[in-house]
Amino acid sequence: MTQFDLFCMGNPLLDIQVHADEALLARYNLKSNDAILAEPEHFALYEEIVQFPKVVYVAGGASQNTARGAQRLLPDNSVVYVGCTGNDKFRDQLVSAAKADGLTTRYVTIQDVPTGTCAALISGHDRSLVTKLSAAEKMTVEKLKDSATWSLVEGAKFYYVEGYYLTVTPDGILEVAKHAAEHNKVFTMNLSAPFIPQFFTKVLDETLPYMDFVFGNEGEAEAYATAHGLPEPKNTVATALYVAKLPKVNSKRPRVVVFTQGVHNTIVATADGHVEEYPIIAIPENEIVDCNGAGDAFCGGFMADLIKGRDYASCVKKGHYLAHAVIQEVGPAYPRELDTN
Repeated sequence: MTQFDLFCMGNPLLDIQVHADEALLARYNLKSNDAILAEPEHFALYEEIVQFPKVVYVAGGASQNTARGAQRLLPDNSVVYVGCTGNDKFRDQLVSAAKADGLTTRYVTIQDVPTGTCAALISGHDRSLVTKLSAAEKMTVEKLKDSATWSLVEGAKFYYVEGYYLTVTPDGILEVAKHAAEHNKVFTMNLSAPFIPQFFTKVLDETLPYMDFVFGNEGEAEAYATAHGLPEPKNTVATALYVAKLPKVNSKRPRVVVFTQGVHNTIVATADGHVEEYPIIAIPENEIVDCNGAGDAFCGGFMADLIKGRDYASCVKKGHYLAHAVIQEVGPAYPRELDTN
């Protein structure tokens, strides 16, 4: 079997993307720049938006977006992505879209449950994501440790898991994380959304000791700081340093925390107390098409250069490059031509 450098795991979702106004957001009690799991009050939203005149369907899911981006910058067969889907037309669309980016997928098929979907509501440069996990939330430790799937874990050197997966299989994440620590491989996770540190604090704290790299943005950093009672929750640098210095299972690798801040500098903090800030690539506002997936793209670029053995400055630069490219496209889509150097 082919061994892949990077193993990614998360919720494969078909994004249903529309442009939304404040009235639509208010009707479903949604924020313009947020990500939540759908409650029964949101179910009618999906039926409503598919009737919009301009609907865009995109193969999504945070980790899958990152996996596709990393694969676009790496040699063939460098990245494999694992998650659960239904056995329906949406699964077929996901397979096709992944192949278009050269990504190898191992979707665990869940019979009689639909493939997960995400309502991506775009307002200006903000996006509100409302996710109905469906089949995506059916991953278990047993499915993950199936011989064919677990062999992909064993063959990898780097791991990337979205924070959303802490709502699905925290035990499965820990199995992968423990394998990485035991074999001195690189385990990385993204906080993914403010509700993860807010409402899944316990499982996040149980997993964090295994994280070699922690990714997030300023909103997620503030949510983490608030949940843990830090004195300056809006001080992103202080939160990055706090997380970087937390206890770690694999002492052979110091933890690195990477927090993006929208149009402001990206912060990289290490356990020795060192902090570097890197400016983003400036872009005129009229050239921004859609910021959905920019954070995932950043991580894809960062991971690609990390796998190539490059320094953190290079990793951030490649992350900024890929995020800059994706915000000029509709949805978390990558342009046909990319600089893979």
